[in-house]
Amino acid sequence: MYPPELVAPMKTDLTTAGFEELHTPDQVDKALNAPGTVLCVVNSVCGCAAGAARPGVKLSLQGDKRPQKLVTVFAGVDTEAVAQARQHFLPYPPSSPSMALFKDGKLVHFIERHHIEGRTAGMIADHLRMAYEEFC
Repeated sequence: MYPPELVAPMKTDLTTAGFEELHTPDQVDKALNAPGTVLCVVNSVCGCAAGAARPGVKLSLQGDKRPQKLVTVFAGVDTEAVAQARQHFLPYPPSSPSMALFKDGKLVHFIERHHIEGRTAGMIADHLRMAYEEFC
């Protein structure tokens, strides 16, 4: 588990953009099974989270189409919440960082770490915007 003082700025990076932190399996289930569209970001301390994932997801929200609800869990911190979120992400394997878009409680789009590594924030934002156009 990472020290709270280490991850605080990384958490704030998303919460100031409107993401709600989920800390328990029950919170995860309620959020991801909610009606409408929900974007869940698995946050991480890795470089690709800082350099591309978080900036990309924030950039993606600047368009007209966007998910109705934004939530996040933190790998290595919210252990039980992350494990529960990953149950909703099946059949995709565990991946940090990652992004999952749900519509009416069903997983409709998933971005794994290997879709984030080596890509720019702009590329990730464009990828997410395409999903928003289709599902939001």
